[in-house]
Amino acid sequence: MAEELIGRFGEERIEYDGIVGERVDIVSANPVNYHQAITDPAGCEPITIEGQLFVRPGAVGEPLVIVVPGSLGVGPNHRQHAETLVGAGYSVFLIDPFGARAVSSTVANQTQYSFAASAFDVLAAVRTLGEHPAVDPERITAQGHSRGGSAVMTAAMRRFTDAVLEPDAGLAGVYAVYPWCGHQFADASVGSTVVRSIIGDLDEWCSVQQVQAQTRAIRAAGGDASIRIVGGAHHSFDRHEPVHELAEASVAPAAPTALVDDDGALVDPWSGERSPELTDRDLFVAAVQSGLGRRGARIGGIGDQPALFDADMLAFHESVLRR
Repeated sequence: MAEELIGRFGEERIEYDGIVGERVDIVSANPVNYHQAITDPAGCEPITIEGQLFVRPGAVGEPLVIVVPGSLGVGPNHRQHAETLVGAGYSVFLIDPFGARAVSSTVANQTQYSFAASAFDVLAAVRTLGEHPAVDPERITAQGHSRGGSAVMTAAMRRFTDAVLEPDAGLAGVYAVYPWCGHQFADASVGSTVVRSIIGDLDEWCSVQQVQAQTRAIRAAGGDASIRIVGGAHHSFDRHEPVHELAEASVAPAAPTALVDDDGALVDPWSGERSPELTDRDLFVAAVQSGLGRRGARIGGIGDQPALFDADMLAFHESVLRR
């Protein structure tokens, strides 16, 4: 691995397995909530984000993995996974959702832009990179971590995908890594997209039960979904760093799940009322006011957990992209 850090992620010089990353700009959007993204995608505030694409010289129609970071932005673990995937022969796009939004971290405040915007980023990348000659548009998977895991999970939902992309377009697979599943579509249809989640049973950021419920909902809707719960693992257990606490983290893993109606309107879990105007912030504030929010949560890997993760990651992409 060779990297030269010079400010914005897209401006860095990164080389994995002899392949130098190519900056690619993605025209995405900042919907205020799921309802706007679904009912008026063209009316959402536009934004151009960036990422680095790693493709072998002369490649044509190759499988692609989109790697989506979490609340800390593009970190050492995402870079390492990109390098591992490139080394395994995949084209890889490592996306930076933060730089263009002038956000450094959402750890202390997840409402700096909406979760709908995070999912929009993923599908915008699918649309742009699907037109790249090196990429097979039928063989694109997305791997998202934490907030990025929520983004790829939402991007798998046909109710969301069909509003942003052309009919029948979308992801071949989604690898949701310790995803936050506090918002779940009432219609959990994912079409042909294969969905897998992986999460540690000691995760203090995300609810294991919500991930289980999301997996069961996808299956009930006829989708292909699986989950792996890793015993003794914390959030970000794929990181090669000791388990430690981030004191500034704002989390509410015990908050009730909010359903998302077919038109994207959120349903208030306390009142049961749906509203197209409800936003992420409204529900996060309600959770804090209910005494469910707290500060401080741990991240980090123990022993062979990072190696376990790598094996599961590679097996998933192999099963979807090379079957």
